[in-house]
Amino acid sequence: MVKKKFRRFLYHYLFPYAGLFLVRLLSATYRIRVVDPDNEQNILKAGGRVVYASWHQRFFPGITFFSNRKPIAIMISQSRDGEMAARTVTILGWRAVRGSSSHWGGQALETMKILARQGYKIGHIVDGPQGPFGVVKPGLIRIAQYAELTIVPVIMSGQNLWAFNSWDRFMVPKPFSRVIIRFGSPIHVPRDMGKEGFGQMQAHVTQTLKQLYADTDAVWQDEVRLREIFG
Repeated sequence: MVKKKFRRFLYHYLFPYAGLFLVRLLSATYRIRVVDPDNEQNILKAGGRVVYASWHQRFFPGITFFSNRKPIAIMISQSRDGEMAARTVTILGWRAVRGSSSHWGGQALETMKILARQGYKIGHIVDGPQGPFGVVKPGLIRIAQYAELTIVPVIMSGQNLWAFNSWDRFMVPKPFSRVIIRFGSPIHVPRDMGKEGFGQMQAHVTQTLKQLYADTDAVWQDEVRLREIFG
């Protein structure tokens, strides 16, 4: 019983609060520039609903950046690691939806649909939590299709990075790094698609994200584009 309570204390309080404190401290040093914000804002101003799509590898700068875009909901697995992530998300003021998007009509999908209609923006890590790296899993397309959301790619790129020895080489910009947060062109998902159409959409979003990440990362080697973005 004591061991269980101690574990709960670690996963519900110590790790989430300490981790989030460090994230905020580090993020406060970043020099962030937002590129192509109209790709997001035009949808929201028109009353549309969005699901943000990002790679797991790059989401670190978005933790504090998107804390100013509440209300946001994000789907998180029911694993032990997911428990800590859900607690951290809750501290941020986001809505953690526990479950899986792998089955049509599942409770998690239904909850996402309800929240989207209530004005929540939806965040989704397309290749998490265990990969394969850079490959859009079916969950993103199912959420967009079922809840009638427009996919907005969110590309995050830092100039100076730490890369960790994880399945996706998770990246964290170093202190005082320049960081680009770029909104890609919206991707509209048809409400009715057959199996072939679903697969084609999944491949299309995967390729779109790869191209956007490659193009954004190339900015760091282009002095003209750097001056345009950072001045």
